[in-house]
Amino acid sequence: MNPDLSQLTTLELAQALAERLRIQESDWHRLKSNRTRRAQEQAAAGLVLLINEQKEDGLAHLQQATGWLDRSISAPPCPTHNH
Repeated sequence: MNPDLSQLTTLELAQALAERLRIQESDWHRLKSNRTRRAQEQAAAGLVLLINEQKEDGLAHLQQATGWLDRSISAPPCPTHNH
């Protein structure tokens, strides 16, 4: 393991991963329907919540990740486009 990473807690590592995978506002339109990317974002968020002992919220994010992968959910319309 990278020496710098070994200094971080599990929570800090998970938070860094979640931040890295979070879709930035500038990329939203391009990535909003990318199922793999959305699943990664939700799974990382779920991991942070599980580490923080927020089981129900963590499970909800993991279910969202699964929904993106199994195609049971889709991106909602963009709120800025008055759909």
